Formats: sequence, structure tokens, C-alpha cells
Amino acid sequence: MMDSIPILLVPGLGSSFRSYAPVAPALWPFGLVTVANHNRDDHMGAIARRILAEAPPRFALAGHSMGGYIAFEIMRQAPERVLKLALINTQARPDTAEASERRRAAIAHVREGGLHDVIDEMFPLFVHPSRAGDAAIRKLVHDMADDIGAEGFIRQQSAIIARADSRPTMASIRCPTLVLTGDQDKLIPNTLSKEMAESIAGAKLVIIADCGHCPQPEQPQATAAALAEWLRI
Repeated sequence: MMDSIPILLVPGLGSSFRSYAPVAPALWPFGLVTVANHNRDDHMGAIARRILAEAPPRFALAGHSMGGYIAFEIMRQAPERVLKLALINTQARPDTAEASERRRAAIAHVREGGLHDVIDEMFPLFVHPSRAGDAAIRKLVHDMADDIGAEGFIRQQSAIIARADSRPTMASIRCPTLVLTGDQDKLIPNTLSKEMAESIAGAKLVIIADCGHCPQPEQPQATAAALAEWLRI
């Protein structure tokens, strides 16, 4: 019988516990599943500290997109507590100047009451082109925006803008690591997933076919299978 291991899941920007709902049932046989609340602070260091204060003593850690940025910060603060690491549609690099400018424009729009407008503008970048008209995933994205709220979204964007470059610390990661991405992620290119997999000793790279930036709702079976295999290591 497998030893149980607590599993801590960290959502992406503007996302909530709902983002992991399509894959969580496949993870429960391995241990207690918890989804972190990551919308209460506006700096990665503070977000990671609060998550660590609420987390089990040791755990498997998976982060999607922004959740991956937080996972890298957790690895800097408390690597001894992370038994396994999964980096889902994320990157180790900091924001470019252009990306930060887009985030500041989104913040300004949200401050004016345009949270759902911003989400609609971003949606085509979230999914595989074949799902641009997927009403169910679009509703999920809007429901999660409501979960996070305008102020939470602004705090998250501010934290992302100021995040550290995680490339220098990747070589220090020693736990079993999965790097997972979609084959047509329009937000974070596959080259950046390959960069992480090549820089973390023993990391496994999984590229899911017919998938964009959101593998949990887009390809739940393939995503759950990859995460289950990671947890079995």
C-alpha cells in the first residue's frame, strides 16, 4: 500500500479551488488534497509564507501558472518541506517589461470595474484555439474571477510583476519534479517548460496534446494521469 502524502495545489492568476476540481478526484487516493488561498497578499514572499503557515509539515506541491511562481518561492523559503514538485504551465523567468506593462493596464481596467472585461480579453490566451468558444470553460474562468474578486486579482498581478527570477535556484531543487504543459500554450511557450525540465535534476517533462494554458479543465484525464504518475514516484 502506498504511503499517504498531503497534496497542496496552488492555482493560477484569477483562479480558485475550482481550477483543480476536474483532476482532484484522481489525486485523493494518494493523500489529503488542499487548494491554497493565494489572493490575500501582493508579494510572492508574503503569499508563500502564509501558505506555508497553513500547510501540512511536509507535502507534495503543484502550482499552475502563477501557482508555479509561488511554488518556486516556497522552494526558496522551505525546500525541506516539499516532498515532490509539479510545475504546470508556468515558467522560471521574471516578467518582461512588456508583460508588466500589460499587467498594469489590466490592473487599471479592473480598478474601474472591468474585471470580467479583462477576463474576456485574456480568455483566448487561456485555451487551445479549438476551445475559444467553449462556454463551460469560459463560465469556469468567470466564476473563478468572482471567487478571487477585483482586489484579489489586483494583489495577484502586483505580486507577479515583482516576482523573482527563479532560474538561479532551479539547480538546487532535488525532489521528484514534474514539468507539465499544453502543446499550444499561448501564454507560456513550451520552450520555457523545456528550460525548467532541463535545469532541474531528474525532472520529467510532459506536454499534453490538444491543450492550451489550462490543462485541468481542457484535458482533465491526461492531466490527472500525469499527476498520478508523479505522485507514485
